[in-house]
Amino acid sequence: MAQACGHQAGDRPYDVVIFGASGFTGKYVVREALKFLGNPSSSPLRTLALAGRNPAKLADALRWASAPSPPPSLPIVRADVSDPPSLLSVCRQARLVLNCVGPFRIYGEPVVAACVEAGADYLDICGEPEFMERMEALYHERAAEAGSLVVSACGFDSVPAEMGVMFNSRQWTAPAAPNWIDAYLSLESDKKIVGNLGTYESAVLGVASAGQLQELRRSRPKRARPVIPGPPPPKGPLVERQKEVGLWAIKLPSSDAIVVRRTLATLTENPNGLQGLNESNEQVEKRKHFWSAVKPAHFGVKIGTKSLLGMLRIMLTGFFIGLFGITAFGRSLLLKFPEIFSLGWFRKTGPTEDEVRSASFKMWFVGYGYSDGRLASQNGRRPDTEIITRISGPEIGYLTTPIILIQCALIVLGERTNLPRGGVFPPGIVFGPVSLQERLQENGISFDLVSRKALPS
Repeated sequence: MAQACGHQAGDRPYDVVIFGASGFTGKYVVREALKFLGNPSSSPLRTLALAGRNPAKLADALRWASAPSPPPSLPIVRADVSDPPSLLSVCRQARLVLNCVGPFRIYGEPVVAACVEAGADYLDICGEPEFMERMEALYHERAAEAGSLVVSACGFDSVPAEMGVMFNSRQWTAPAAPNWIDAYLSLESDKKIVGNLGTYESAVLGVASAGQLQELRRSRPKRARPVIPGPPPPKGPLVERQKEVGLWAIKLPSSDAIVVRRTLATLTENPNGLQGLNESNEQVEKRKHFWSAVKPAHFGVKIGTKSLLGMLRIMLTGFFIGLFGITAFGRSLLLKFPEIFSLGWFRKTGPTEDEVRSASFKMWFVGYGYSDGRLASQNGRRPDTEIITRISGPEIGYLTTPIILIQCALIVLGERTNLPRGGVFPPGIVFGPVSLQERLQENGISFDLVSRKALPS
């Protein structure tokens, strides 16, 4: 096992390697990274390399990402998940690897394994719970020993959910306490909304891996559960009319709630958060103060539309994925004809630049709780307070995801001493108490307190 930590290794030629840079999302990640490359006065990103199995496609992606300027002279390195020595060679040259190659349950583990062996840090944009929890089970101890920080879900899955829950939770000033927080995701566009194909593939394969995920959880020790004041939230109807935010909504079976629960479990086990590699006393106090203001709550995610017709489309897409995703033949059909089974929501060619630019998202966090958390112990006591917050930003798959991933990367490069030495973690517990929210706000992703009101008794 390599003992040299990637963040301490001054002989590594690349600050960041983007793996899978020629993919749909990968080329947008390259474009976002180029904004921060080579300006040491404002960015810790000095050296960048692109890696993948097809150098010609990587060169094309670099030209696309650089346009209309000529492409910079970046190293392009051949690496393939089917060739572990090629991955290990790349990871030994990198402080940080950004993995954009999905589906992760198929292609992700070799990259994690190589980073851990090389002592490099690793971030990805995965939204697949089975992969994330399996990597934690298999690699956490080895990553901690090697000084390799492994953090999945550093994209739209699941940073807005993580940061949004924390932002809403911190609005509940003691003795007030939340009981549950529901997130409502609204995708908006002046043109036709076209989803990220990787998200669709992850959803299809998630149905296939549901049994494996349950088996994995049964094989592992039970995690600590946070103490949440009051009873569990009511189940509610299948389709909800959320009048406060003006949406029809239905439960979204995404990874967000699972990732948030992992962060809350880690926080329950470590009430002051995770110790940084070499924190200053000031940073230790800042971390403790941040986590003392974060109050646990039940959490769920719903996707919303302004019309019942839009809700019908979402429900039919979910029905097809749930029905056909349980068999290998059905999954092959879903993956071969995404446009048919998603009623045009996803397509193999991906969205046009105009469609990406015209799209945006709003994610509303509606929190219900108690003006005094001690009241929650009274039998039948219903929440008496509602706090609504919102995160909003550009298109989720090709704009917001690269923004989030690159800002997380800049934190790893520039604030590494404030982060855990190594291990496999969800993003919230790692990036919550440092500068991520401020960085996102500076790069087009807004955090707003919408309303606070007392509820009728």
